[in-house]
Amino acid sequence: MSVCTASHATHAAAKFEEVIARLERGERQRLVIGVGHGTCTCEGAAFEYAFNVEHELRSRGVRELAEVIYLTNEYELGDFGVGGMTFAQNGFLTTSQLWTESLFKEREVKAILGAHVQRVEPGKVFYETLSGEEGVLEFDFAMLLPPFRGQDLTAFDRSGADISSEMFAPNGFLKVDANYTAKPYDQWKASDWPSTYVTPKYPNVFGVGIAFAPPHPISKPRKAPNGNVISPAPPRTGMPSGLMGRQVARSIADMIQNGATAPTHTASMADMGAACVASAGAGLRKGTAASMTMYPVVPDNDRFPGYGRSLTDTTGELGLAGHWVKHLLHYMFIYKAKGRPGWSFIPE
Repeated sequence: MSVCTASHATHAAAKFEEVIARLERGERQRLVIGVGHGTCTCEGAAFEYAFNVEHELRSRGVRELAEVIYLTNEYELGDFGVGGMTFAQNGFLTTSQLWTESLFKEREVKAILGAHVQRVEPGKVFYETLSGEEGVLEFDFAMLLPPFRGQDLTAFDRSGADISSEMFAPNGFLKVDANYTAKPYDQWKASDWPSTYVTPKYPNVFGVGIAFAPPHPISKPRKAPNGNVISPAPPRTGMPSGLMGRQVARSIADMIQNGATAPTHTASMADMGAACVASAGAGLRKGTAASMTMYPVVPDNDRFPGYGRSLTDTTGELGLAGHWVKHLLHYMFIYKAKGRPGWSFIPE
């Protein structure tokens, strides 16, 4: 199953109801949720779906007959494609890994880490791991997120020459004002990341959010013994996309209205904070959500030695209050998307 479009989500919901019906008849069921490729991003979305499903199983009274397995390309839980986070709480330091592992243990959700899905057949997922092991996971219901890629556009210059390789990365994402020079992971800098999202070749072509090619992963890249990359790609959706979009729109407005010849506004992920509220079960009285903030999104070890991020501005909390915030954000997002009165005052 997939939940990446409205129709996909509706289809998945119907299939999940069939699982519930079988559980209610006393049939054991295995549910596999996660990512479907070694380079997938948006592990947070898979995490969110897994725990909403687990919550629903409990609320329907059939949890004891269901086995929930989380299949991910993350090297450790709590990575989320951002290399994990360190929180300072009540005078102690804790990590998103410990925080997430505690939730998995509490909800009795099993995890298979560092996994790349090779193929899927009816009722079976074939995968390999960073250690080189191969496995087959049988399932009654599975939802795996696909990897992102660009739109496979072909670009030509004025003379008709194909310049696709100059404009796009091999995965189809647009090259922008980032430093794409290949170098070891420990030599990458926060300054490698783009700030204006304009293509170097054309001053009026921009790539925003998931559309731009990131210069490097945020999580440490890892490979299986056969050379397959099994490491999350950088997430660029949600709040970061909104912040980029706003600043790029301002730059375009300045170019059209004021004659600016270059972008006038910036929004680097290396100097951008972000908040994420991942639902871990719906319900105004019994719901929970994992609320996280981080600054910056792309770690900057020069500014924040040892952790890459500000301990003051990087936080994590799990509870009912987070669900209320998530519920409110749904309505605010739709209101803003529809351009209702005062929409511009609602932050990304």
